[in-house]
Amino acid sequence: MITQSEKLFRYLYLLIPFFLITGPAIPDIIITIGLFFGIFYLIYQKEYDELIKINFFKISIIFWLSLLFISLFAYNKYYSFQDSLIFIRFLLIPFFCYYLFFKDKKILKKSLFIILILVTFVCLDTMYQFLNYTSKDGFGKDLLGFKSNWYGRLTGPFGDELIPGSYISKLGLIGFAFIISLKKYEKKIILHSIYLSLILLVTYISGERMAFATFSLSLSVLLVFLGGYRKSIFLSIVLGMSLIFLAIYLHPFYNDFKIIESTQYHQGQKIEKFFQCDNDIDKICSNIVNIQPSFYEIIKNFSTSAYGEIYLLSYKMFLDNPLTGVGINNFKYLCNLKESYREMMVNYDCASHPHNIYIQWLAEGGVVVFITFILYLLFLINFIIKNNGEKKYKIISLVIILIMFWPIMSTGSLIKNWYGVITFFIIGLCMCLSNFKKNY
Repeated sequence: MITQSEKLFRYLYLLIPFFLITGPAIPDIIITIGLFFGIFYLIYQKEYDELIKINFFKISIIFWLSLLFISLFAYNKYYSFQDSLIFIRFLLIPFFCYYLFFKDKKILKKSLFIILILVTFVCLDTMYQFLNYTSKDGFGKDLLGFKSNWYGRLTGPFGDELIPGSYISKLGLIGFAFIISLKKYEKKIILHSIYLSLILLVTYISGERMAFATFSLSLSVLLVFLGGYRKSIFLSIVLGMSLIFLAIYLHPFYNDFKIIESTQYHQGQKIEKFFQCDNDIDKICSNIVNIQPSFYEIIKNFSTSAYGEIYLLSYKMFLDNPLTGVGINNFKYLCNLKESYREMMVNYDCASHPHNIYIQWLAEGGVVVFITFILYLLFLINFIIKNNGEKKYKIISLVIILIMFWPIMSTGSLIKNWYGVITFFIIGLCMCLSNFKKNY
């Protein structure tokens, strides 16, 4: 019974990257049930001794306890205790991946292969949607029939979620690790370059600026540190940027409009789109649409942009509660509750979270949680560096961690289902990858 259940959860965990495309519910159910099975399995098999000796495991528990501790001082203790308590399900994902579900290298290889296939599919599906465009209606449906409700943004196969760029930027290098793990394709420069440049292109056209920026950063770092693959990476950057240039030059989305107004506010760029009239093709009709503000406008007027107001409010909450913060998942609650905070959101409603991992821990957890989180990352990096795998896999793992936790970017909330699952699942894969020793 135990053996059969172990096999079941191995394959369920193996399919988490696929289930993440369907939404947050199924992955969260799998990792929650897997949590109970994993604990039972380690106790039943008496394999927990090795786990509790690992420093990274110890700091993970300390980090979790720090969340529970600051909840004693939260404004809304129920919110804080509830989300802090169940956060353990995320923190244990990496260890169950490493010590249980992916300890068999064949299962790990299957997981990496599935990620390669899924990343490629998301890229091609998003590309199809990008090409399925009209000036009147914007981007059309993808291969599965999904269409974006936001003009100028792509959904790919994610329904009404605008996250294809985020998905492939986080998982793309894991697919690359699988390619170079195969002797047959280890030195195929053209194959490497096509795969990586496709991801670079799709992160750009997706409209997800942070996905494009972080994946560009990852390629730049790999170009410096991943010896033996510099030609592949350099060619992928050149090819990817060339494809982006061609898309900007040739695709009508970037050329069939006139800017009427450009501000730093959310959806603050007003443009007029031109197209042939339906009832008279000899005439030109137009629509007025609002799209994301330009990056230049955001930087120039950062304090009154959406991110500026959110970050300034977060900073004020931290200054008012420096040691223990306002409480986990208390940001929106306190913003709506306290008039002085609500008044700081001049142009926008109160956000659900601070949109940056580090700022969120400072605002909601104070110095206590922020320090334990930094220690968590340092112990994770140390675990990967000291693992027994080949150097190239360690470097890829470290770069993946770098782009997931790059401090200067907007992010989702780690306490939320989808973002929490994908982040800690990838941490688990990076731990496994850093133990990769040879080609198969």
